Amino acid sequence: MTTHWLTILGIGEDGVDGLSARARAALETAEIVMGPPRHLSLLAPLRAETCEWPVPFADGIPQLMELRGRRVVVLASGDPFWFGAGSVLTRHLDPAEWNAIPGLSCFSLAAARLGWPLERTTCLGLHAASLSRLRPHLARGARLIVTLRDGDAVPELCDFLCETSFGDTRLILCEALGGPRERLTRVTASDRPEGPFAHPLVAALEIGDGPALSLAPGRPTDNFQHDGQITKRPVRALTLAALAPRPGEHLWDIGAGSGSVALEWLLSHPTLTATAIERHPERAARIHRNALALGQDRISVVEGKAPDALAGLPDPDAIFVGGGLNATLLATLRQTAPGARLVSNAVTLETEALLLRTHAELGGDLLRIDLSSPAPLGSFTGWQPARPILQWSGRL
Repeated sequence: MTTHWLTILGIGEDGVDGLSARARAALETAEIVMGPPRHLSLLAPLRAETCEWPVPFADGIPQLMELRGRRVVVLASGDPFWFGAGSVLTRHLDPAEWNAIPGLSCFSLAAARLGWPLERTTCLGLHAASLSRLRPHLARGARLIVTLRDGDAVPELCDFLCETSFGDTRLILCEALGGPRERLTRVTASDRPEGPFAHPLVAALEIGDGPALSLAPGRPTDNFQHDGQITKRPVRALTLAALAPRPGEHLWDIGAGSGSVALEWLLSHPTLTATAIERHPERAARIHRNALALGQDRISVVEGKAPDALAGLPDPDAIFVGGGLNATLLATLRQTAPGARLVSNAVTLETEALLLRTHAELGGDLLRIDLSSPAPLGSFTGWQPARPILQWSGRL
């Protein structure tokens, strides 16, 4: 027996003409139809009461909850569960209270127009997110389909591509796909077209030449702004290997400096999150800038000193302490994050002694890292050793 009171209905620019029989039946039996004005305008006259969804979007949730028990249809663009409103609505409801009738997503429509294999095309929802999220995906020959906020976002997108040295990227700007207003415009990012461009708007990108980010940890140091307080590139690679990020995990980066370890953690997988704890205000601000430049907005920066700054943070799956581990901090971590993986790099004898005692008590792995780099030696070149590092990794 059907018990749901809410139907989430995906609708395209072709309005009722593109709706299935099941979708039409939901509209015919609804008491109330809610949706943005543009979506409501796509429908034929209804017997149901209509209600415009307010702006900002979150203001409509309480209104919807007040209608619980009546037969309600909420209109959403295309497929509501692909960068759409579906998951936002259903998190407030029991599964028995709702059903969904998805339509064609804008990504499917764009791929069908362009002949692009969707399984090999990166799809991003940028209508309510920073364009910097594009940065990890910019590599020569890559294809992306992204949603945009509105027509004003087109020159902003072109500026971003030019600023990241991908100005020869080819764009296909897709307006109102699937409806009578559909239009495709082909341009190059460096042309910076001004429009106007109609909403809803999707941009398909064929990425040109430019400085792609490496996929491997231990990315070049010049990818990060820093004041010298940064985990060196090869040590970073070994540290990420020891942290062993897994999908969905959260990292504490204590004494984050430039945030390089936390940001490399995030670059490993799109479901990872991180908290960077840094006591110096200028370094904390620099972490924010590095995160923006690398397109990583799943990081929170806490300005403060551990262990006091750890109170109230999301539970970590892994913790990195690049320097400054002491007995007090270690005891706090063992109490507040039991079972979490800890990786600590020591450069002082005192911290080495602490890690050796910790290894004797908790086990785990020890690694001594000795690095040398070429440096002038008179009229010749010799190896200049860096300070050795002792790395301990294990579970608290």
